[in-house]
Amino acid sequence: MNKILLLSLFLLGGVYAYAAQIIRGPYIEDPTQTTMIVKWQTDEATPAWLEYGPSPRCNQIMTVTPEGTQHKAILYGLVPNQDFCYRIYVNNSAKDGVQEPVTGTFRTLYSAERKVVNFLALGATGEDIPLPSPDGLPVPDEAAMARAGLAALMEQEESDFLIHTGNITHSGLNQDADREFFEPFKNVLSKNPLFVALGPNEYGPDREQRESKSFLRTNYSRYHDMTWSKATPKYYSFDTANARFIFLDTNVAEGAVWAPEIGEKSAQTEWLKSTLATAGEKWKIVVMNAPAYSTGARGSNNEVALNWVKIFEDYRVKLVIQGGDADYERTFPMYRGEPNARGVTYVTLGTAAPAPGKRQHSDASTARFVSTRHYASGKIVDRKLTLKVYSDKGKQLDTMEIYL
Repeated sequence: MNKILLLSLFLLGGVYAYAAQIIRGPYIEDPTQTTMIVKWQTDEATPAWLEYGPSPRCNQIMTVTPEGTQHKAILYGLVPNQDFCYRIYVNNSAKDGVQEPVTGTFRTLYSAERKVVNFLALGATGEDIPLPSPDGLPVPDEAAMARAGLAALMEQEESDFLIHTGNITHSGLNQDADREFFEPFKNVLSKNPLFVALGPNEYGPDREQRESKSFLRTNYSRYHDMTWSKATPKYYSFDTANARFIFLDTNVAEGAVWAPEIGEKSAQTEWLKSTLATAGEKWKIVVMNAPAYSTGARGSNNEVALNWVKIFEDYRVKLVIQGGDADYERTFPMYRGEPNARGVTYVTLGTAAPAPGKRQHSDASTARFVSTRHYASGKIVDRKLTLKVYSDKGKQLDTMEIYL
């Protein structure tokens, strides 16, 4: 840190008599090939400082966020295909400088000539604290233990970003996001940009009522936003290396009256077709919450299947990552309702925290079904995609290979 910055920190530090604590984050989002956003929240209003640069030179550029509790630093001047590191400083309690920095790393999105992508994926991290037993004894919080186990495993993975299939919290409330997501997955989020396919919980418990209009804005949008389409944060896409990832909002089919329509003539469906049509020969990977194929407790969402499955097939989508059911399930490649090598593979990543559900009925589409909490690690190398799925105990549940 240069002398001018140190002097500035000391002078500003003398105004505050407390040591502000970072209580959420840092976490990163909205990556491009040349920019990144870093967010964090403090328990007291304070200015903060962020240094960043190509790894391991983390102090090449400095930016300051103004006094407040919600901090957002947009990092400019980055380059594609590059590892970066950053350090965040807030004031110390001695009024003479700053605390030890909080650190993190990230990668910018890859340019088209790159052919390797690594990603993590999971879903349904939200689950309430269990109620005490009738005899007053505490009940083990199995969901919390599962989140901790998954996070520890995911921290060890080589990854460029994190996909979430929706239902970040059980209530959809911002106030529950720390316990159910940001705290247990803190180290994963500090180095993996977050991409979310909205689930019904994000629209709130009263999503079927018109009075719920502000719920998404006052909760989910408080901690996460994306910028790739006019409908953000509801649906969007991004390109990295030789892949296009497309995130859809299926929640109108779950009763959310303020979710975008998914019918044949809807704006979202027209956008989906255009986004797929312009992807060229890239990998086309769709992420959504409600499953088009599922044999779990909730089963296939017929409205989603009716409106989009044929589009996925016609535009040569190779993989659909979905949530909705509290299990892990993989289909055979499906085409016109039947297993077919030219079809689309659907993978349900439906529970990181809630109690896993059982398979409710059999179907010829199912290649693999496991009732357990889990996450997935994906890797694209040129024309081959490998997806490995693990339980919260570290057991490998499945391996899938797809070719472009």
